[in-house]
Amino acid sequence: MLTKQEVQHIAKLARLGLIPKEIEKMREELSSIFDYIDQLKKVNISDVRPTFRSVFIENVVREDEVRSTKHEVRKRMIEQTPEMEKGFVKVKSILKHG
Repeated sequence: MLTKQEVQHIAKLARLGLIPKEIEKMREELSSIFDYIDQLKKVNISDVRPTFRSVFIENVVREDEVRSTKHEVRKRMIEQTPEMEKGFVKVKSILKHG
């Protein structure tokens, strides 16, 4: 169990102004917290892999790859475009400058 002086010291470090009634309450609560921490220190964690998040997350992005399209499909797609310029499909500008 923490002493009143230890609780007052912790309160001072935390910049808390405690009245005598609060000091006794904090003494009990902090003692309980420190007892729990002591229990945790006894747990064997030698086989536990260190982690910084509770769920393992992996990037699932696939590699870029060029896929060849059948000539007939490409020809039909190009035939359906409303406007071509120098062998490219011409589209409306979406970015404005100035």
